[in-house]
Amino acid sequence: MIMAFSRIRRFLVIALASIGTAASGAAWAQDSVPVRDLSRLTHIHGIAVDPLDPTRLYVATHNGLYAATESGDATRVSQAADDFMGFTPDPDDPMTLYASGHPAGGGNLGLIQSTDGGKTWRQLSPGADGPADFHQLVVCKADPTRIYGAFKGLQVSRDGGRNWTRAGRAPDGLIDLAASAFNPDTLYAATEGGLLVSDDAGAAWRPAHVLLQPASVVETDGRGKVYAFLLGQGLIAASEGEFARWDRLSDRFGDRYLMHLAFDPVNPDRLYAATQHSDVLVSDDGGRNWRDFGSR
Repeated sequence: MIMAFSRIRRFLVIALASIGTAASGAAWAQDSVPVRDLSRLTHIHGIAVDPLDPTRLYVATHNGLYAATESGDATRVSQAADDFMGFTPDPDDPMTLYASGHPAGGGNLGLIQSTDGGKTWRQLSPGADGPADFHQLVVCKADPTRIYGAFKGLQVSRDGGRNWTRAGRAPDGLIDLAASAFNPDTLYAATEGGLLVSDDAGAAWRPAHVLLQPASVVETDGRGKVYAFLLGQGLIAASEGEFARWDRLSDRFGDRYLMHLAFDPVNPDRLYAATQHSDVLVSDDGGRNWRDFGSR
């Protein structure tokens, strides 16, 4: 299973290189595209619900930031066509977003910040030994001045992203990173070797699930639950700290697995997801049943 997941990841790396070349042309001159076409035109690296309008979903892509609505359209938020490899909102300030990755012209972005809902961006910090390319990036819900990013190991900022230090080694085969809603020192990692948890800001890690199956995504909902996708198991959830009692929510995804999750801050039953194929899905019953975003 781990070898199969590694092959899929290598396939995605190759696919992304071709997407970046193809998408640099006229397709990205469009201000709006159907959400279903994003999987054909680019790759999704992150999603987040707009807290000012929970019907609006931020979609961070290989070619810039979009906002999608249930009408099925994704509209460009910023004219910047940068590759947002890491993307995360500020849990306290609805207008503040953070990202990292690569500028359209090449190189690394370091940590960039938008304070106007994604319209304009500036570099806040190059990161430690940067400019960094944080593929995994998370702002702590428990303390939004604490930000973690993975680049040449695990890095941490304790002043809102301005200054960075090394927190420890990133777990081997790291895919995704999440932070506790209650304790800024508690982190969760989805890795090729399984789902992990750290209680000391990433200095040491231990299994969070008895099955050491590859995990493709992990996220906290801000209400005390951790969600993860395990290959061979599907979407699972547990209360923070109660990792002996995981609930399997859904295993009806076929050959798709989830790479990104986002939660509606108003409706706890509404979840959004993006798959490895950049299909965007939505659930209206807490993750048990899913439909294509934009469908009725």
